Amino acid sequence: MKVHVESTATPEEAEAIARSLAAHLGVAVDVHVGDGDAPAARADPPETAYPLADDLGPTDRERDLWAEIEDLREGGPAKYRERLAEQGKLFVRDRLDLWFGSEGGTHSAGDAGASDGDPAGIRFEDGTFAGFDDWHPNAPGRGGDGEGDDGEDGEGDDDADRLPADGLLTGAATFEGRDVHYMANDFTVKAGSMAAKGVEKFLRMQQRALKTGNPVLYLMDSSGGRIDQQSGFFANREGIGKYYYNHSMLSGAVPQICVLYGPCIAGAAYTPVFADFTVMVEGMSAMAIASPRMVEMVTGEEIDLEALGGPRVHAEESGSADLVAEDEEHARDLVADLIGYLPDRAGEKPPRAGSKPPKYSPEGIDGLIPQSPTRPYDVRDLLDRIADAESVFELKAGYGPEVVTAFCRIDGRPVGVIANQPTERSGAIFPDAAEKAAEFVWTCDAYEVPLLYLCDTPGFMAGSQVERDGILEKGKKLIYATSSATVPKQTVVVRKAYGAGIYAMGGPAYDPESVIGLPSGEIAIMGPEAAINAVYARKLAEIDDPDERAAEEKRLREEYREEIDVHRMASEVVIDEIVPPSTLREELAARFAFYADVRKDLPEKKHGTVL
Repeated sequence: MKVHVESTATPEEAEAIARSLAAHLGVAVDVHVGDGDAPAARADPPETAYPLADDLGPTDRERDLWAEIEDLREGGPAKYRERLAEQGKLFVRDRLDLWFGSEGGTHSAGDAGASDGDPAGIRFEDGTFAGFDDWHPNAPGRGGDGEGDDGEDGEGDDDADRLPADGLLTGAATFEGRDVHYMANDFTVKAGSMAAKGVEKFLRMQQRALKTGNPVLYLMDSSGGRIDQQSGFFANREGIGKYYYNHSMLSGAVPQICVLYGPCIAGAAYTPVFADFTVMVEGMSAMAIASPRMVEMVTGEEIDLEALGGPRVHAEESGSADLVAEDEEHARDLVADLIGYLPDRAGEKPPRAGSKPPKYSPEGIDGLIPQSPTRPYDVRDLLDRIADAESVFELKAGYGPEVVTAFCRIDGRPVGVIANQPTERSGAIFPDAAEKAAEFVWTCDAYEVPLLYLCDTPGFMAGSQVERDGILEKGKKLIYATSSATVPKQTVVVRKAYGAGIYAMGGPAYDPESVIGLPSGEIAIMGPEAAINAVYARKLAEIDDPDERAAEEKRLREEYREEIDVHRMASEVVIDEIVPPSTLREELAARFAFYADVRKDLPEKKHGTVL
């Protein structure tokens, strides 16, 4: 290498420069002073310089590291890994391979001694060596032989002290073409329990998600906090409690999706309920504030985990589970479908897909809707005539079934549907249904998913039991969520829209972009039967002849129905339009497209107090 320095340099300075550069760069250096052709000083690299060659490769140092990584990837003691098959579930790294393994990756052990490298869709993993110094025989000062876990070095697969990655894996991956953060418990390490190092990894993953704005997948299989190691992570500022603070900060900022693969107890059970969407796997998952043994100690109640907090309990009674999967593969498929309706982060539009014709022809809509407001029909059949084929994705189907909450696509555009279900209690809104619908509206609004209300309800249910169950409290949440939603809203009066039901279901007073009616629609304080009994009960009771009384009741009902008919509502411009049922799909597609970028502002305040 030739180096030119200023002509004022002395021979000693030229020699010093030559020696220094040769040692630093590992090559011979000629130093020329000024414009001189002959070098004023020359230096060869010292013999200790790193040799330049084309055949450099890993040394034992890297091979030893790969051996340690492969050992850590084996998880906890072998006997616990063997039990997973009996429980019908995958080892955590096989689970990650199921989720991310077919989408291309970056890491490979190559010739360095590892066999498989990372699952293909994992971009990188953080914290593989968490707690390494505390238990691994190869850790500095522990007398290991550098060969990893061969079952003969005093550690062995049956060593209960194996704590690879502290039982919790975190990193980043590509899922269905989307960049996501992930965490996954390793149930072979102390039943997936949480301790200091794993907690630190979990918190870092959440905090990084706040920075990147990418969705988070929680693959939960945890028995809760590690009680015998709770010092330093339980009540600390940066302990388990910070999980739920971070969940709260992430809520509505990025989609959080949790899948349960095992008994998530105590602190571990809060992650699924804080997530935007929770999937439980049939036959293996449960969540509860305390274990059955603890419940018996505290209350004396004897109960098994399935009855305490299994999928049926949370899908049908508590409402904490959005979806129940048949097995691990089905859980992944459900989440793959679900994430397709959501953007990566708040403020972005959800991804559109190609338009598909509906499953059934819209020509059948009018024939589907009975003339009588009391005759049932399945609103899912109506959805199948409005939405793109195979796009209806229902959530919480077993909870509050009087209202259907579902994602779908209309002309390729994701839409959140809130629909009364006439096959369930005539579509009356009960407390559970109101709460379910409120949460769904709130979530759709957070992630810019437009809302479609399909109204066919006699209103909120009345009675002593629903009052005790909080019909007013939960009903106001639905009205509040509908009022506060700033995404485009379209409301269809399908048939009956009685009482406060029209308020909760996006009626004219609730700032929808449109309220359109089908010819079967009616809007009233109450239905004809109740109204006639309320207003004319005494007059009718004074008619002695049964036939005459029945005729008068019929006349009054018909007169009343003329007052509440959708044509009267359109005539008085209560609703925007009456549309032929066979055009409902194209009407909605046009309106959602036109109002896609509508802007709505809420009053300036910190937040409302209803929720």
